[in-house]
Amino acid sequence: MEGKGIQEREQPAAIAHTLPLRAEPYVSERGLHPFFDNLVAEGWFRNAQARALGIDPGSRFALLLGFGHDLAGAVSVEDPEPAEHKQLDHADEATIAALLGRASLSGIQRKLLVVRDGKSYRPVGPDELSTHIAKLPSGNLTRLLELEYLTTLAVRMLLPGEETVHMDIVHLPSIKEDPLIIPRFDRTSTGKRVHFEEFNQLLGKYSGDDKYAGAYEDLGQFILRTPSCIPAEADRLLRRILACLLVGNTDAHFKNFAMFHARDGLRLTPAYDLVAASFYPEYQSIALSVAGVGNMAIGSLQAKHLLRMAQGFGVNEDALVSAVGQLGKRLPTALAAREKSDIGPKPLRASLQERMEKRWNGSFASTGPLLSKKRSKGAKAKG
Repeated sequence: MEGKGIQEREQPAAIAHTLPLRAEPYVSERGLHPFFDNLVAEGWFRNAQARALGIDPGSRFALLLGFGHDLAGAVSVEDPEPAEHKQLDHADEATIAALLGRASLSGIQRKLLVVRDGKSYRPVGPDELSTHIAKLPSGNLTRLLELEYLTTLAVRMLLPGEETVHMDIVHLPSIKEDPLIIPRFDRTSTGKRVHFEEFNQLLGKYSGDDKYAGAYEDLGQFILRTPSCIPAEADRLLRRILACLLVGNTDAHFKNFAMFHARDGLRLTPAYDLVAASFYPEYQSIALSVAGVGNMAIGSLQAKHLLRMAQGFGVNEDALVSAVGQLGKRLPTALAAREKSDIGPKPLRASLQERMEKRWNGSFASTGPLLSKKRSKGAKAKG
């Protein structure tokens, strides 16, 4: 038989970094394996799904079976005997829209999965794959959508070579509140699924508070120690974290960073879930440990912490100073972009810019001088 026109059969791909292909079955002693546990909806979305199924919100496997058709990445969970969803007589329009599709998305913020329909958007149907995420306003955190938009804009200006998710605040028919619409980076323009994993999954952590249990250096160490990653990705991720700290994104936890399952290995996804949470009084502590310090207040961050953190990413001191210097050069552009934006009231934009400048002057600007002083002391000690 001639080989012309015959393609080699592709090797099956592992669905998770922590679930490599093997003949033996995987057994999880703590309920769902972390990869699947992190796919289950959280917060408002989870509670609405539980009411629709008539089950306890803690029944995570049942939730995944009932709403596992449209999940993050290129996986789905199908129930061979799907349960019928109950009618919620007193549900609001957002809850009803959220339950139309058999879809789930993690994160506690209120959100819907939607599809683009011409120039407008609508909630995803039972057998559809969503193309966009619609984030809804929060009753507890005022101006949350505007804050995420302005934070993402600032990070995009600070890191022009990095890809960040695009977003816009638009009207969604049948929903009273105008949501923040974000294209899904795990869907192609033709609707094909693209596989990725959050770092909570990559590190084998469970959904919930596990996303706060660790350090930013854990992200760098994962990349450096994983053969399917390349060291350059650690440098890229460090720059994203530096930008997050500069803009005041104190809630940047393990679920807010992710990697694609690309043909040539694990590669970073676009930056997403960028919110200057330190704008709110209750979010002053940085989500993950920095340089061995846990629950650090954003106002306590110093240049010495940045230098120590960089070591965990395999980035030397000179490279860190260069990265910080580049952020400083782009800072005026980021501030100007937010000032010119028509999203959010002027007092909100002014407050964000004042805080950002304060963080630059208090933490980042002294990185170079601190390194010079450190080396000067070292030279004198040798002399």
